[in-house]
Amino acid sequence: MTARTPRIRVQRRPVHGVLLLDKPLGLSSNDALQKAKWLLRAEKAGHTGTLDPLASGVLPLCFGAATKFSALQLDAPKTYEAIALLGVTTSTGDAEGEVLQERPVDAAQLTPERLAAVQAQFTGAIRQVPPMHSALKKDGKALYEYARAGIEVERPARDVQIFKLNLAFARTDTGYPAIKIIVQCSKGTYIRTLGEDVGAALGCGAHLSFLRRIETGGLEVARCITLAQLEAMDEGQRLAQLLPVQALLASHSRITLDEQDAGRFLSGLRRRGPWPDAPAVAVYGARPQALLGVGHVTRGELIPDRLLSPVEIEQILQGAPRADEPFAAYRTQTATL
Repeated sequence: MTARTPRIRVQRRPVHGVLLLDKPLGLSSNDALQKAKWLLRAEKAGHTGTLDPLASGVLPLCFGAATKFSALQLDAPKTYEAIALLGVTTSTGDAEGEVLQERPVDAAQLTPERLAAVQAQFTGAIRQVPPMHSALKKDGKALYEYARAGIEVERPARDVQIFKLNLAFARTDTGYPAIKIIVQCSKGTYIRTLGEDVGAALGCGAHLSFLRRIETGGLEVARCITLAQLEAMDEGQRLAQLLPVQALLASHSRITLDEQDAGRFLSGLRRRGPWPDAPAVAVYGARPQALLGVGHVTRGELIPDRLLSPVEIEQILQGAPRADEPFAAYRTQTATL
């Protein structure tokens, strides 16, 4: 009887911040998250919306207090780079699916003028029918589960926004003519469907052979780190890769509160001040400089929406060198309200 190798228990700890991961091909977003969480020994983690296993690129991972703001990235515009092979359609809209149809591509018809017309056709507000191979749910069951069982489910078209679109002719090693797509779009946009629709508009069909997310909510792939790079680092180097929680709040206006108002804001109380109306503000304490949460301003009233806990703020401050007065000031304020 062979001895079983004992499992190594990882001692978890509070970790707060954002890791910009360059997700590799073939790995699900959740698998990538769990790997990074294990490497950082983090207690709490979440991602900002799934990235298809067959896509690579920017996947912001949120740890600790940052998970409270992950939905902001979920709603943010995203930019993708893709290659659509012309003349072949597949069951999944990408290279993993079965070939459904092959059609000849008339090179003489693929003029720059025609491509420009198709580009204009798919820029702005468009409607898409979600693909069967997607995580959208019908009666509590993901569409891809129906697809795997050979069941076609009716899907209503959805409105999405294509903010910017660039289409250019390309050549691949397969010999098939192709279209290189660079698109900035709203949440809920399926790039596989966009590639199929572009191919249909060109009269020859298409499927994606390559998909990479290069930006989301202002966070670019050039700032990302791979799992292999993270794994090669020691613990201190891994923690140094984390961006502060407020990296998710770049589009928020900033409000700084004095010690007394900061304590009351943290307890969930509204504050009055000379602030202009704003739908989204990031609120900081003055001393020490610390993110307290997010809110909005209506008629000079600052209204809390999502708050960090005193424990989270203290842990963040303890993890960063500072010459400010101790956080105990805020903790005392909230305790006496």
